[in-house]
Amino acid sequence: MALYKYDKWVKRSDHEAFDALHNPGATTPDSGVYRCENCGHEVVSEKGSPLPPQNHHQHTPGQGRIEWRLLVFARGK
Repeated sequence: MALYKYDKWVKRSDHEAFDALHNPGATTPDSGVYRCENCGHEVVSEKGSPLPPQNHHQHTPGQGRIEWRLLVFARGK
């Protein structure tokens, strides 16, 4: 779970970018913190870079496949 200390720098958003699931190795659509939907593992990825590949971390059969979801969107002013 991503944590923060100062809420004046983090804002809630209903942007559709938070709804999409991304495959391992897919191009990162937005810079930020991504969370694996099925195991909770978190990574930081920059826009245009590939998300971590399938072999970045392993799932048990019960955890399902690796799917990345944007958790915290990093944007400039």
